[in-house]
Amino acid sequence: MTSQSHFTLSFPLKEPADAKALAEHLPTMMPEFFQAADAIGSIHYSRFTVLSEKTLLFLGDFDGEFNQLMSQLAEHAGPVFDSVFQHVDNPPPTPVSDNADAFVEWTEKHLLPPVNLYTAYPGITAKEIRALASAAGLSGAGVLNPFLVILPIKSALAFTEVKLLLRARGRGTTHDLDKVGTPHFAQFVPLEDHQVGFFTVYDGTFDTYIADFTKNIGEVFDLIFKFCINPPPSPCRKHLQEFIDFAAGANRTPIGFYQAYPGLGVQDIHALIADNKAVVAHQ
Repeated sequence: MTSQSHFTLSFPLKEPADAKALAEHLPTMMPEFFQAADAIGSIHYSRFTVLSEKTLLFLGDFDGEFNQLMSQLAEHAGPVFDSVFQHVDNPPPTPVSDNADAFVEWTEKHLLPPVNLYTAYPGITAKEIRALASAAGLSGAGVLNPFLVILPIKSALAFTEVKLLLRARGRGTTHDLDKVGTPHFAQFVPLEDHQVGFFTVYDGTFDTYIADFTKNIGEVFDLIFKFCINPPPSPCRKHLQEFIDFAAGANRTPIGFYQAYPGLGVQDIHALIADNKAVVAHQ
C-alpha cells in the first residue's frame, strides 16, 4: 500500500513570448514556493519545466489526495500561481488564495494522468522520512537530480501503441527500476502532440544513472524507440554513449527542483525505514 501519487499539470500559454517570460521569471519565485511546500509537508519532489512555446508543466510526487494538495497550494503558494496565470490562456480567477475552489477545479481539468507510477519506498510519507532522518541525526550528503525526458512519437496510432505497451509492462518496469537502485520516483506521462514524458528523480551523476538505467530498463526504451521520431540506435545497452547523448538532448531543464529531504538517497531512506522497523519490532 502507498499513500503516494504523482501529478503533472499542463498550463496552456497565451503565446510563445510567455514561455520565455516564465523561464526567466519563475526561478526568482522558487524560494517562496519552496517555503510553501515545506509548510504543506506532503510534497516529496516537484519541479516546473517549459515543455514547448505553448505549454508549461508543473509536476510533483506527493502524499494524500490531489484536491487537498491543490487547495493547500492555493493557500500557501497563491502568489506564485498568480504570476504564472498572467501568462496562461483561460486561467482561473485570481488571486488564487481567494479563489481556492476555482483553482482546484482548474487543476483537475488540466491534470495529465500518468500511464504508470514508480516509487522506491511506497507506504511512507514525506513527513515520516523527514522525522526519521531528524531522529537519526542524518543530513543528506548525496546529490539528487530530476530527469525530464520528452519522447516524440511518430503518429497518433503509434502513440496509442506506446501507451498500451507501457501499461502492459507496469509491474515489469517497477521491478527493473528497483534493480537500478537510484530512482526515487518515476512516471511515463502522455503529453501533447503525441509525446511521452519520462520523469524521474534519481541519485548521483547523469552518466552513471543512464549507464545503470540502460543495463536494467533499456529494453523498455528499445520497445518505445520503435515508435519514436529520430531514436538512438538499439539496443540501448550496446549503444550507451548514443543513448546518453539522446537522453541529454531530450531532457528538459527543470525550474525549481523542490526536495522535501535534500540529499537523502534511495539507499539512505531504505536504511532509515529498516532501522525504524527493527526498533519497533524490538519494542
